[in-house]
Amino acid sequence: MTANDTPVPAEGATVSGPPAVSVVIPAKDEIGNLPGLIEEIRSALDGTVFEVIPVDDGSSDGTDRMLAELRATSPWLRPVRHARACGQSCAVRTGMLHARGDIVVTIDGDGQNDPAYIPAMVSALNAAGPSVGLCAGQRVGRKATTFKRYASRFANKLRGAILKDNTRDSGCGLKAVRREIFLLLPYFDSWHRFLPALVMREGYGICHVDVVDRERRHGASKYGVFDRALIGALDLFGVWWLRRRRKSLPIVSEIPVNGE
Repeated sequence: MTANDTPVPAEGATVSGPPAVSVVIPAKDEIGNLPGLIEEIRSALDGTVFEVIPVDDGSSDGTDRMLAELRATSPWLRPVRHARACGQSCAVRTGMLHARGDIVVTIDGDGQNDPAYIPAMVSALNAAGPSVGLCAGQRVGRKATTFKRYASRFANKLRGAILKDNTRDSGCGLKAVRREIFLLLPYFDSWHRFLPALVMREGYGICHVDVVDRERRHGASKYGVFDRALIGALDLFGVWWLRRRRKSLPIVSEIPVNGE
């Protein structure tokens, strides 16, 4: 399938041009979780024109071969691959740059995010209107180690106090963003954890949907706590600096022809 083809929707959907929703899945060595997750996404979006873009972040477990097999029977599946691991933020960005939907949903590849919440997040973003650029999932019932929960809670409180992004859980992988707004955002590693603040920097609002966290079904996390914590402190102040340096937002209007 070429970049200009219209994806074939799931059973019951109607083809009417480009996909309304693109779902991006950053994944590294998630061969045990991706097939079930992709099927759950297909089921959740049945009746919608959509595409699913798994981004294989340099996996060594045969993820690329598995995705090639799935693609043969799922024309709405558009997997891409990094030749070597570049990190979760880079994988999210790669997927968003390949996406063609007006709304792009991100979801973690480990299966802990439940795709059943995707329609509610897309609906919330559409209902909020064009002044709102992002719907952020907010995890409840976290399925993580005690240490990881406390570390996440501390990081979220610190981030909220400094950035004032009105988001309780910026680390939730389940988010829906308007693609045109994503294209405005500055990129850096760990960028995906600061999406609410970066979207607000462009003058757009944020809405939220509570999502119930799930247990990881297979494998172990490929992105650890300590690497996030050590780098995250610098990133946090970097985003704070970016927001402070945005002194004003332009109000743009087209100049009409004389006499109009």
